[in-house]
Amino acid sequence: MKNLFLILFSFFIMSVSAQETEKMAVQKTIEAFFEGFHKQDSLLIKKTVSPNVVMQTISKDETGNPLVKTQDFQGFLKSIVGIPETTKFEEIITNYSIQIDGPMANAWTSYTFKIDDTFHHCGVNSFQLIKDVNRGWQIIYIIDTRRTEDCN
Repeated sequence: MKNLFLILFSFFIMSVSAQETEKMAVQKTIEAFFEGFHKQDSLLIKKTVSPNVVMQTISKDETGNPLVKTQDFQGFLKSIVGIPETTKFEEIITNYSIQIDGPMANAWTSYTFKIDDTFHHCGVNSFQLIKDVNRGWQIIYIIDTRRTEDCN
């Protein structure tokens, strides 16, 4: 009985360890995305996303109702690369909550955004990722919120 318990406990520990390894791989993909973002390196960003990545932002219309805006990925890359070198911008991820089921992952990340070291806005990113056999974890969908209040 004692041996059976040790075997089952060992399998449990290995399973938890594998899950944590995958969570770290997902986080590293998102970190690489932001490394490319901050360096204005479109090639580095492209390595972290699937070819058909979808990017959206939730904002508000003139009456205060939620509005979903879709951004073209190529347009996003051009806007990032086009930021003048004299402008410092930084998105600071304040935490990660990652869930994985087989080849699918979700990462919920709170963030603060600064321009020239001054607070600009905060919000949450939701990343959907898929694990490609050849490329590892790839971002397939990003949606975020942006606000200037309640940004503890």
